[in-house]
Amino acid sequence: MKPKIALITGGYSNEAIVSYKSARTIENNVDKDKYDLYKIDIHPAGWFYLNGEEKVPVDKNDFSITLNGNKITFDAVLVGLHGTPGEDGKLQGYFDLLNIPYTSCDAATSALTMNKRYTVAVAAFGGISVAKSLHLFRDFPTPAAEILAQLSLPLFVKPNSGGSSIGMSRVDKAEELAPALEKAFKEDSQVLVEEFISGREFTVGVYRKNGTVTVLPITEIKALNHFFDFEAKYEGKSVETTPAEIVPEMKEKIENTVKNIYEVFNCRGVVRVDIIFNEEKNVPYMLEINTVPGQSDASVIPQQVRASGGNLKDFYGEIIQEALARK
Repeated sequence: MKPKIALITGGYSNEAIVSYKSARTIENNVDKDKYDLYKIDIHPAGWFYLNGEEKVPVDKNDFSITLNGNKITFDAVLVGLHGTPGEDGKLQGYFDLLNIPYTSCDAATSALTMNKRYTVAVAAFGGISVAKSLHLFRDFPTPAAEILAQLSLPLFVKPNSGGSSIGMSRVDKAEELAPALEKAFKEDSQVLVEEFISGREFTVGVYRKNGTVTVLPITEIKALNHFFDFEAKYEGKSVETTPAEIVPEMKEKIENTVKNIYEVFNCRGVVRVDIIFNEEKNVPYMLEINTVPGQSDASVIPQQVRASGGNLKDFYGEIIQEALARK
């Protein structure tokens, strides 16, 4: 019998729209000759198996569904859900309790990397270069002047636990900081403010293939907007070059850095690491780790898989097999 795989999508955050786009790509490319795939929508209104127009409720007691009187349980979960609760460790902990393997990082790593401030703190402790930053809380307001006394412009202001660059701003002038903070605090009760690092921006997919940490071809990002925001990521407002046109030394430094990040954070499945390479210092700086990277047609992971000479059908198969091996 073919393994039964639950592809989870949706979510409770603004990133649900990205989840549905990712799910379409994944669903279209999982090898149906090898796996029985069931798309599960994790929605605030309920959890449902989407069977055409039919919505079959999921039994949360054991994450099962019933079709034509037959109870179906799953051999593994393919995580295509961005934001909460599929990227922040909540569902990972739930699946751990049910002993159902899944394709993303474990609950601890997922929760940690969803928090941008804790991520950069752990990275710095592990010897990985990161930008200087401040961690702010909505309930304990910090005056803009106090922030500017500790950090130098330009700055990036980000919701601390958000993704897809929603609520993110670049601040070049002091008077822009307060509106940027207000925008970010609408998305999250915690905000990360970090100094701008000059350099070339790259994003890199990395996963474990046959037990070996494998780096996909590097993508260089040149945003047509002021920075790599939501429109740049998902609406074509960027120029993405895969593989990046870089010298071998830079390529090796970036690859070694993302491999180190993957191992320091005990990652599983495919993750995407955002990097700024400061050519003056000849150092790659880690910006963020995305433990459930986008898989839509506009996303970089599908680009990188194709640039590697592979195809998405084999790639998703490798990701699923890694999860099944843990069952």
